[in-house]
Amino acid sequence: MKSSPVKIDSGPKVGPKVGLKPGLEIVLKCDSAGSLEAVLTALSGMLDAADIGIMHSGVGAVSKSDVDMAVTGSRLIVGFQVSVLPGVDKLLREHHVDLRTYQVIYRLTEEMKALSRGAQPVAPEEQVIGSARVIALFKGSRKGTILGCEISDGHLSLGQHFRIISVAGPVYFGTINSLHIGDRPIQKAMPGQKIGLKINDFNKARIGDLVESYRKKETGAQAGSRPVAGR
Repeated sequence: MKSSPVKIDSGPKVGPKVGLKPGLEIVLKCDSAGSLEAVLTALSGMLDAADIGIMHSGVGAVSKSDVDMAVTGSRLIVGFQVSVLPGVDKLLREHHVDLRTYQVIYRLTEEMKALSRGAQPVAPEEQVIGSARVIALFKGSRKGTILGCEISDGHLSLGQHFRIISVAGPVYFGTINSLHIGDRPIQKAMPGQKIGLKINDFNKARIGDLVESYRKKETGAQAGSRPVAGR
Protein backbone atom coordinates (compact mmCIF):
# COMPACT_ATOMS: atom_id res chain seq x y z
CA MET A 1 0.00 0.00 0.00
CA LYS A 2 1.40 3.40 -0.99
CA SER A 3 2.04 5.87 1.78
CA SER A 4 1.70 9.60 1.36
CA PRO A 5 4.75 11.77 1.95
CA VAL A 6 4.80 13.18 5.47
CA LYS A 7 5.05 16.94 5.63
CA ILE A 8 7.49 18.06 8.29
CA ASP A 9 7.11 21.82 8.18
CA SER A 10 3.62 23.25 8.34
CA GLY A 11 4.68 26.78 9.20
CA PRO A 12 6.33 29.48 7.08
CA LYS A 13 9.07 28.82 4.58
CA VAL A 14 12.50 27.89 5.96
CA GLY A 15 14.72 30.92 5.32
CA PRO A 16 15.44 33.52 4.20
CA LYS A 17 15.51 36.35 6.70
CA VAL A 18 12.63 38.81 6.52
CA GLY A 19 13.06 41.29 3.68
CA LEU A 20 15.62 39.22 1.79
CA LYS A 21 14.73 37.34 -1.40
CA PRO A 22 16.55 34.02 -1.71
CA GLY A 23 18.75 33.32 -4.68
CA LEU A 24 17.19 29.87 -4.99
CA GLU A 25 13.77 28.66 -3.85
CA ILE A 26 13.60 24.88 -3.58
CA VAL A 27 11.44 21.97 -2.48
CA LEU A 28 13.39 19.59 -0.24
CA LYS A 29 12.50 15.90 0.25
CA CYS A 30 14.39 13.40 2.43
CA ASP A 31 14.04 9.73 3.32
CA SER A 32 13.63 10.32 7.06
CA ALA A 33 13.14 13.05 9.65
CA GLY A 34 16.73 12.53 10.80
CA SER A 35 18.05 13.04 7.28
CA LEU A 36 15.90 16.13 6.85
CA GLU A 37 17.30 17.65 10.04
CA ALA A 38 20.86 16.87 8.93
CA VAL A 39 20.36 18.44 5.49
CA LEU A 40 18.75 21.56 6.96
CA THR A 41 21.68 21.88 9.37
CA ALA A 42 24.14 21.55 6.48
CA LEU A 43 22.28 24.24 4.54
CA SER A 44 21.85 26.55 7.54
CA GLY A 45 24.50 29.06 6.45
CA MET A 46 22.89 29.48 3.05
CA LEU A 47 19.45 29.79 4.61
CA ASP A 48 20.66 32.52 6.96
CA ALA A 49 22.37 34.38 4.11
CA ALA A 50 19.25 34.15 1.94
CA ASP A 51 21.14 32.20 -0.73
CA ILE A 52 18.43 29.54 -0.45
CA GLY A 53 14.78 29.55 0.59
CA ILE A 54 13.00 26.26 1.24
CA MET A 55 9.41 26.52 0.06
CA HIS A 56 8.47 23.11 1.41
CA SER A 57 10.32 20.27 3.08
CA GLY A 58 9.08 16.81 3.83
CA VAL A 59 9.78 13.10 4.23
CA GLY A 60 8.93 10.54 1.59
CA ALA A 61 9.00 10.00 -2.16
CA VAL A 62 8.78 12.95 -4.54
CA SER A 63 5.10 13.49 -5.41
CA LYS A 64 2.83 15.54 -7.67
CA SER A 65 2.28 18.11 -4.92
CA ASP A 66 6.05 18.65 -4.74
CA VAL A 67 6.12 19.41 -8.47
CA ASP A 68 3.19 21.81 -8.11
CA MET A 69 5.00 23.62 -5.30
CA ALA A 70 8.33 23.78 -7.18
CA VAL A 71 6.66 25.47 -10.17
CA THR A 72 5.99 28.54 -8.00
CA GLY A 73 9.65 28.88 -7.08
CA SER A 74 12.93 28.06 -8.83
CA ARG A 75 11.49 24.89 -10.41
CA LEU A 76 13.93 22.75 -8.45
CA ILE A 77 13.27 19.74 -6.22
CA VAL A 78 16.18 18.50 -4.13
CA GLY A 79 15.96 14.93 -2.87
CA PHE A 80 18.19 13.14 -0.37
CA GLN A 81 18.03 9.33 -0.62
CA VAL A 82 14.45 9.42 -1.92
CA SER A 83 12.48 7.73 -4.70
CA VAL A 84 9.94 9.19 -7.11
CA LEU A 85 6.27 8.19 -7.18
CA PRO A 86 4.88 6.71 -10.44
CA GLY A 87 3.91 9.33 -13.00
CA VAL A 88 5.97 12.12 -11.44
CA ASP A 89 8.74 11.86 -14.06
CA LYS A 90 6.23 12.89 -16.72
CA LEU A 91 5.05 15.85 -14.63
CA LEU A 92 8.63 17.00 -14.13
CA ARG A 93 9.14 17.13 -17.88
CA GLU A 94 5.80 18.80 -18.57
CA HIS A 95 6.36 21.55 -15.98
CA HIS A 96 10.10 21.95 -16.67
CA VAL A 97 10.98 21.16 -13.07
CA ASP A 98 14.50 19.94 -12.31
CA LEU A 99 14.82 17.05 -9.82
CA ARG A 100 18.26 16.51 -8.31
CA THR A 101 18.79 13.60 -5.95
CA TYR A 102 21.79 12.90 -3.73
CA GLN A 103 23.18 10.12 -1.56
CA VAL A 104 25.83 12.22 0.21
CA ILE A 105 25.07 15.47 2.02
CA TYR A 106 28.27 17.29 1.11
CA ARG A 107 27.53 16.87 -2.60
CA LEU A 108 24.06 18.29 -2.08
CA THR A 109 25.39 21.34 -0.26
CA GLU A 110 28.23 21.98 -2.72
CA GLU A 111 25.89 21.91 -5.70
CA MET A 112 23.36 24.14 -3.95
CA LYS A 113 26.13 26.67 -3.25
CA ALA A 114 27.03 26.75 -6.93
CA LEU A 115 23.43 27.01 -8.10
CA SER A 116 22.45 29.69 -5.61
CA ARG A 117 25.36 31.87 -6.68
CA GLY A 118 24.56 31.47 -10.35
CA ALA A 119 27.77 29.59 -11.09
CA GLN A 120 28.08 28.28 -14.62
CA PRO A 121 28.92 24.59 -15.09
CA VAL A 122 32.60 23.92 -15.63
CA ALA A 123 34.27 20.92 -17.19
CA PRO A 124 34.97 18.33 -14.49
CA GLU A 125 38.60 17.78 -13.57
CA GLU A 126 37.97 14.11 -12.94
CA GLN A 127 35.85 11.21 -14.10
CA VAL A 128 34.13 8.88 -11.65
CA ILE A 129 34.78 5.33 -12.86
CA GLY A 130 32.97 3.26 -10.27
CA SER A 131 31.17 3.38 -6.95
CA ALA A 132 30.41 0.96 -4.13
CA ARG A 133 28.72 1.02 -0.75
CA VAL A 134 30.49 -0.19 2.42
CA ILE A 135 28.34 -3.01 3.82
CA ALA A 136 30.79 -4.60 6.29
CA LEU A 137 34.06 -3.90 8.08
CA PHE A 138 36.80 -6.41 8.92
CA LYS A 139 39.96 -6.03 10.94
CA GLY A 140 43.07 -5.64 8.84
CA SER A 141 46.46 -4.42 10.02
CA ARG A 142 46.85 -2.47 13.26
CA LYS A 143 46.17 0.81 11.47
CA GLY A 144 44.17 -0.60 8.59
CA THR A 145 40.92 -2.31 7.74
CA ILE A 146 39.20 -4.37 5.07
CA LEU A 147 36.08 -2.80 3.60
CA GLY A 148 33.32 -5.19 2.59
CA CYS A 149 31.80 -3.41 -0.41
CA GLU A 150 29.00 -4.00 -2.90
CA ILE A 151 29.65 -2.49 -6.33
CA SER A 152 26.76 -0.33 -7.51
CA ASP A 153 28.01 1.43 -10.66
CA GLY A 154 30.92 1.22 -13.06
CA HIS A 155 33.84 -0.81 -11.72
CA LEU A 156 36.69 -0.84 -9.21
CA SER A 157 40.04 -2.18 -10.34
CA LEU A 158 43.63 -2.38 -9.13
CA GLY A 159 45.66 0.79 -9.57
CA GLN A 160 42.70 3.18 -9.61
CA HIS A 161 42.56 6.26 -7.43
CA PHE A 162 39.70 6.04 -4.94
CA ARG A 163 38.15 7.91 -2.06
CA ILE A 164 35.91 7.06 0.86
CA ILE A 165 33.01 9.48 1.34
CA SER A 166 30.99 9.81 4.53
CA VAL A 167 27.76 11.80 4.75
CA ALA A 168 29.85 14.88 5.57
CA GLY A 169 32.30 14.47 2.68
CA PRO A 170 35.53 12.68 1.72
CA VAL A 171 37.49 11.16 4.60
CA TYR A 172 40.21 9.24 2.76
CA PHE A 173 42.04 9.23 -0.59
CA GLY A 174 44.22 6.41 -1.85
CA THR A 175 45.03 3.87 -4.57
CA ILE A 176 43.39 0.46 -4.88
CA ASN A 177 46.12 -2.11 -4.20
CA SER A 178 44.09 -5.12 -3.09
CA LEU A 179 40.69 -6.53 -4.12
CA HIS A 180 39.30 -9.91 -3.09
CA ILE A 181 36.18 -12.01 -3.43
CA GLY A 182 36.45 -14.32 -0.44
CA ASP A 183 40.08 -15.47 -0.39
CA ARG A 184 40.49 -15.05 -4.16
CA PRO A 185 42.36 -11.96 -5.36
CA ILE A 186 40.76 -10.20 -8.33
CA GLN A 187 41.84 -7.45 -10.71
CA LYS A 188 38.45 -5.86 -11.29
CA ALA A 189 35.01 -5.76 -9.60
CA MET A 190 31.75 -5.18 -11.46
CA PRO A 191 28.21 -4.10 -10.39
CA GLY A 192 26.49 -6.53 -8.05
CA GLN A 193 29.72 -8.14 -6.84
CA LYS A 194 30.59 -8.09 -3.14
CA ILE A 195 34.30 -7.62 -2.59
CA GLY A 196 36.89 -6.88 0.03
CA LEU A 197 39.02 -3.74 -0.35
CA LYS A 198 42.07 -3.67 1.91
CA ILE A 199 43.40 -0.38 3.30
CA ASN A 200 46.60 -0.41 5.35
CA ASP A 201 46.62 3.07 6.87
CA PHE A 202 43.02 4.02 7.68
CA ASN A 203 40.52 2.37 10.02
CA LYS A 204 37.76 4.93 10.49
CA ALA A 205 35.45 3.97 7.63
CA ARG A 206 31.85 3.21 8.56
CA ILE A 207 29.12 1.01 7.18
CA GLY A 208 27.13 3.05 4.68
CA ASP A 209 30.11 5.09 3.46
CA LEU A 210 30.53 5.46 -0.30
CA VAL A 211 33.66 4.26 -2.13
CA GLU A 212 34.39 5.95 -5.47
CA SER A 213 37.14 5.18 -7.98
CA TYR A 214 38.06 8.01 -10.30
CA ARG A 215 40.44 9.25 -12.97
CA LYS A 216 41.90 12.69 -12.38
CA LYS A 217 43.84 15.04 -14.63
CA GLU A 218 47.48 15.16 -13.68
CA THR A 219 48.39 18.55 -12.20
CA GLY A 220 51.96 18.21 -11.01
CA ALA A 221 52.98 15.97 -8.14
CA GLN A 222 50.14 13.71 -7.04
CA ALA A 223 49.44 13.21 -3.34
CA GLY A 224 49.72 9.71 -1.96
CA SER A 225 47.25 7.83 0.21
CA ARG A 226 46.03 9.96 3.05
CA PRO A 227 43.11 10.32 5.43
CA VAL A 228 41.34 13.66 5.62
CA ALA A 229 41.81 15.60 8.83
CA GLY A 230 38.93 15.52 11.25
CA ARG A 231 37.74 11.92 10.90
